Amino acid sequence: MANHDQHKTRRDYEGDALNRADLHADPFQQFSHWLQEVIDFGSKDATAMTLATADADGAPSARTVLLKQHDAAGFVWFTDSRSPKGRELAVNARAELLFYWRDLDRQVRIRGTVQMLPVEHAEQYFHSRPEGSRFSTAGSVQSSIVADRSELEARIEQLHVRYPDGNVPRPDAWVGYCLQPRYFEFWQGRVNRLHDRFCYALNDGGWLIDRLAP
Repeated sequence: MANHDQHKTRRDYEGDALNRADLHADPFQQFSHWLQEVIDFGSKDATAMTLATADADGAPSARTVLLKQHDAAGFVWFTDSRSPKGRELAVNARAELLFYWRDLDRQVRIRGTVQMLPVEHAEQYFHSRPEGSRFSTAGSVQSSIVADRSELEARIEQLHVRYPDGNVPRPDAWVGYCLQPRYFEFWQGRVNRLHDRFCYALNDGGWLIDRLAP
């Protein structure tokens, strides 16, 4: 096991205080407020989130995806349902999202159940994407084994020949998912590791807010 120099890797956190009085009663509004602050700060990949899923046996897996929509109905992303995450969600429709915004020393955890969106949502978003992204999606079975990059490039070229007008169709397996939260946690890094943490737990249709020890 590598033994890294702790003095070189350690840093302190310098975030502003997060108090109960600062929080919105609605966690969706609190998330939107924080996300906008990250965007206004100029952070890259503000909508990048770790999506953690588990299979039927409880074995976990995690990867980074991009948040595409969010409102009171939930948090939306699009992906290939044939991928490991798609197969895991088909048998265990529970997941957690993690946003980590290093520039502001903040992270947000969001846990809940996941539903596949109606196909028209995926259709609309697919055709709003840049042409190159649409062809890449149409030519790839996500996470399947390929011999080399030239195999992928050949598939894309064949699609361009088949659809010279650029209107490549959305693969049936490329769909949208929506996580409907039952739990939020907002974490603000503070000096001396005495971080501020607050959780929102859904209870009888309302949100209970508690401070957590760091």
